[in-house]
Amino acid sequence: MKAIPHTHAVRTLLALLSSSTCMIGAMPALAQQVPQQSEGLEEIIVTAQRREENLQDVAVAATALSGEGLTQKGVTRVDELQTVVPSLSVTDAGLTQNVNIRGIGLASGSPAVANGVATYVDGIFQPPIVTTTSFYDVASVEVLRGPQGTFVGSNSTGGAIFINTRNPGLNGTEGYVEGSIGNYDARSVEAALNLPLSRTFAIRGAGKWRTRDSFYTDIGSARSSAGRLDELSGRFGALWRPTDSFQALFKVEAADKETGGYAYRPLPGTAYAGYRTSNLRDIDYDTPTRNDEKAIQLSLELRYELGSGITLRSLSGYQNKRIFNLYDSDATNAARYSPADATRLAVSTQDQFVRERVWTQEFNIISPTDQDLSWIVGGYYQRNRIDVDIENRSNGFPTDILIDNDKTTTGVFGQVTYKVTPQLALDVGARYSHFTVTGGGSVSIGRGIPTFPPNGLQVADLSGDHKDGRMTGKVSLNWTPDENNLFYAFVARGYKPGGSNSLVSEFDPETVIDYEIGWKATLLDGAVRTQLGAFYYDYNDFQFDVLDPATGQTAVTNLTGATVKGIEAQVQARLSGFTFDAGVAYVDSELGDVDFVDTRAYARAFPGVTPAVQCPVGQPSNPPTCIDYTPFLRTTGGGANLYSPKWTYNLGARYDLWMGDVKITPSVSYAYVGPQWTYIGYSPISDRLPSRGLLGARLGVERGNLLVEAYGTNLTDDEYVSGQFGNNEFYGAPREYGVRVRYDF
Repeated sequence: MKAIPHTHAVRTLLALLSSSTCMIGAMPALAQQVPQQSEGLEEIIVTAQRREENLQDVAVAATALSGEGLTQKGVTRVDELQTVVPSLSVTDAGLTQNVNIRGIGLASGSPAVANGVATYVDGIFQPPIVTTTSFYDVASVEVLRGPQGTFVGSNSTGGAIFINTRNPGLNGTEGYVEGSIGNYDARSVEAALNLPLSRTFAIRGAGKWRTRDSFYTDIGSARSSAGRLDELSGRFGALWRPTDSFQALFKVEAADKETGGYAYRPLPGTAYAGYRTSNLRDIDYDTPTRNDEKAIQLSLELRYELGSGITLRSLSGYQNKRIFNLYDSDATNAARYSPADATRLAVSTQDQFVRERVWTQEFNIISPTDQDLSWIVGGYYQRNRIDVDIENRSNGFPTDILIDNDKTTTGVFGQVTYKVTPQLALDVGARYSHFTVTGGGSVSIGRGIPTFPPNGLQVADLSGDHKDGRMTGKVSLNWTPDENNLFYAFVARGYKPGGSNSLVSEFDPETVIDYEIGWKATLLDGAVRTQLGAFYYDYNDFQFDVLDPATGQTAVTNLTGATVKGIEAQVQARLSGFTFDAGVAYVDSELGDVDFVDTRAYARAFPGVTPAVQCPVGQPSNPPTCIDYTPFLRTTGGGANLYSPKWTYNLGARYDLWMGDVKITPSVSYAYVGPQWTYIGYSPISDRLPSRGLLGARLGVERGNLLVEAYGTNLTDDEYVSGQFGNNEFYGAPREYGVRVRYDF
């Protein structure tokens, strides 16, 4: 990785500041500076527990940002949340993004296993196969850390992310329009309009278009546009409130995102390492690439408040998400090398189609909170239908993988809060979840080859059924000695369901016990807010991704256990126009023993050869028909959990300077993510992501409803690895800069 002088970053920032100064000059003359008084921090309201609650009053480790706060921080996607949330890390993982909280997240790319971090948009669970498009018209984002055993369901052993978009409102016509331009020919336009049609009915529409050239140049024969971006999203909402006690909220959202395919290079220390380009931003492909993601989501929320103050709530949702993906598996232009070359590697491509449809239904009965005893009860239903069609080609030889999974999750839950004294409260929550999966699928080879059957030879059966259920929950003791301090201690249990890899292979549910203490404080008349906490996780049957020799496919196994412990701290302050925030987390994790097939060693021995079933005893490897995995069997005595950096921290500062009726706001941010392991071989060459620290800055000029802002991200142009997929590695975005203009009406 090349070192970039910080002076280059300074020059870039100065150029941005100069452009904004020119815009200031175009405005009318400014009056004298007006001293500003301390405004204090805005109250943060969260809804993850089905009520509107002040974040400082909730006994949970969480970070929440309003839509305005996200804009001020320059957070426009899920992966950028790691710049403002301690203990959160996001890495690229091919078909999806690996979202981890406290080192717990997507430990497997298999459709048979659930993500450890559950993501919700407007209360609707999101399958992880399609990366989230850019944020637009967002009301708030809430990131809850730790197992969510009561409200969130059976797939949140690491935590949960709630993305809440803005609802239609009855109070008047309003909206905004925003546009931006930047380097790499980056352009975006977004807008929203809220329109009350009567005293009881309102609609809101919002949309975003964003495009950008690739950060990479394909110097190979394919001349692909891998890494480019073109996305279009739109949302429509309707609110009907005929009485003060009843409302119906409907939303529909559609998204289409194209990236031109994966942009990556072979990992050091792997079979194709010798064919890495010398320049990180050069890729060398011999096959075209594409990536097209499409998604649609519908939701309907009904609320009715009884005369007693009890609220009845229903939330129904449907999603259909699809991804079409063609990529160069080996990330090389191997076809150009001479057949006489003894080191020539096979051409490898993969064509994928994945579709996931999700139906959800939740019911809640919610009591008022103005009594010593308050409660929430509810029921939940979720069905996931997953279809996967993969065609691997190695030197022209096809391997077809078909997967069909039908999952059903049901649950009942409740939480009771009892005020033992005005200062001491006891929370007790419980949830019972039941899970079933019916899986079908197969692995076939040789389709279209004359010596094989017309549809190929089936070599593995991926069918299988599984069911399980667990009780989870939380017991918390909360002490508020005064209105500015909350001390809490709780024990929570989380659960992730098991599943089936094939007819002959199942894996057990994963459970975790979380022991946690914390302190939240509001100081200096609301000008300073702090959070401090410590936690310890004890996992049983921790689910982990391995290669199954019986099928030659990715499978899930259970480790003997895992432990995670750490501390977190956050602070926010606003004094006389100056705003500061910081977060830091230390996480120490340890995995139990596991036997596994070393896929890195396999790839070096059989470059470009798709894994196949285990050969019969005594028969040597005969790809593509079978592989003898015996030489590649390994045992690890444990080690750090994957994608679990020990240290993460973030800093941010901004200052509002008023000159007459013009507000000038410079801001700066810095986010650090420590090194993290990516594979249980624990090779420092191929299995470790180095640390990264990203510096960003913004300068806004605002007058009335008009905002002009210059921005820059990764100002030091840090070249860093952002994730891995197979034997290849992804890279983070380079320095980006531009200008954003927004008008609110």
